[in-house]
Amino acid sequence: SSSESISVPMIPLGLKETKELDLLAPLKDFISEHYGEEGILFEKEIKEFMELRQAMRTPSRNEAGLELLMEYYNQLYFFDSRFFPPTTSLGVFFHWYDSLTGVPSHQRALAFEKGSVLFNIGALHTQIGARQDRASLPGLNQAIDAFQKAAGAFNYLKENFSNAPSLDMSAASLNMLVRLMVAQVQECVFEKMTLLRAQHDFLTRLQLAQEAARVEDVYSLVHQTMTQAHVKDYVPFSWTTMVHVKSEHFKALSHYFAAIALCDCPVASDAELPEHEKAFIQFHITMPEGPSLHVLLQDPEERRKLGKAHLKKAIMKHEEAMRIHGLCKILRKMDILQEVLSFAHKRSLSKYSEIDHEEDFFETGDAPDIHPKTHQKPEIKSPNFSQVKVTDLFHRLGPLSVFSAKNKWYPARRVHLMRGENGFGFTLRGDSPVLIAGVIPGGCAAEAGLKEGDYIISVNGKDCKWSKHAEVVQLLKSTGEEGVEISVITL
Repeated sequence: SSSESISVPMIPLGLKETKELDLLAPLKDFISEHYGEEGILFEKEIKEFMELRQAMRTPSRNEAGLELLMEYYNQLYFFDSRFFPPTTSLGVFFHWYDSLTGVPSHQRALAFEKGSVLFNIGALHTQIGARQDRASLPGLNQAIDAFQKAAGAFNYLKENFSNAPSLDMSAASLNMLVRLMVAQVQECVFEKMTLLRAQHDFLTRLQLAQEAARVEDVYSLVHQTMTQAHVKDYVPFSWTTMVHVKSEHFKALSHYFAAIALCDCPVASDAELPEHEKAFIQFHITMPEGPSLHVLLQDPEERRKLGKAHLKKAIMKHEEAMRIHGLCKILRKMDILQEVLSFAHKRSLSKYSEIDHEEDFFETGDAPDIHPKTHQKPEIKSPNFSQVKVTDLFHRLGPLSVFSAKNKWYPARRVHLMRGENGFGFTLRGDSPVLIAGVIPGGCAAEAGLKEGDYIISVNGKDCKWSKHAEVVQLLKSTGEEGVEISVITL
């Protein structure tokens, strides 16, 4: 039926918003003070970094938008190494707004910027997941992938960034978001099974009932998490209600499929019986009252009785789901959810009246709950940052091993050397940057004050910070009578 193929809405997250950031002056100052370079010469790189930051504020809601956020996140690794010394701060504040409440927060720590971008990677995955057409297999697989990656991003954030100033990034909120995403994956797994298992045999219907019980289980855990003290006043009421509705709805479905398995499927043949018994013995959380399973499975009347008890429970749960749904104004406006709940309720009612006999004098018992079981456990997929390659925008400052915010060096010294009988009187080692391995006593290098361990940063005005050993040797060899001018720094 058309109503059966309608997908229940999922919960996506809004992106955190941030203020524009002018880094031109602070970075130019830092470059001249720390690196001893003309800050103005790096305006192009600074502007490029600011443009990247500006672009990632409004990513497109697709794979390209995710790549943009990843690119900026990866660029922050270099930015951190270049401009954030361990002891002092750059003096700029990063302003971000809470994803759920819009409350502003700011910090000088770059970790807040990194964490907020990571949060947005997770949020963007939730939007991509919620947009998929889950009535088709490719759409379902994409939704599963997106929600698993969202769970992974929030989990990574929870494990690697602490003390965030905003509530959306607190451990309690992130824990709730990870659980919510896992539940949404589990719901997609159930939908996938209903799509793939077209056959209506006894074992398939038991499996569907157990999958539905598993979805109910994870949503009820999310509901508990959302109603905890630290989270309750912060999570939107529509979310808490939606999660509660879903846990009741899937509990109803688990009992409905149990009833259908018992009432609509033919009694097992002798060949099928052992397999049916094995599946049924692990199906209920507690054993149903009445005859042994062996007898029950072979007696249509006993099957009908237990099926009727399951339907009675299903109808109660459908009604509870509809009641809770009615408490929330925002959800009442969601026609799709209303339609799904009411379709499932009517379907259970009509099945009940179909198997209810006028001459039934027995009291319909209480059906035991169904043991939750899934054939596909959700995975929490951590972000794969290496899939987006970036190059350091501030590459020209020199190799990070030396030219970083954490290293301090004396201002560059310029030294003019004349070639003597033993050449220039020093030996070299290493690459990018090349350093002086040894100074010959009494040679011209020793007289000019060169020391072992000095880094060569230029030869005759040519920047050598990234040069290989052989290139520097070649530059030195090619000098004539006029000698050579080299610049060195000492760490």
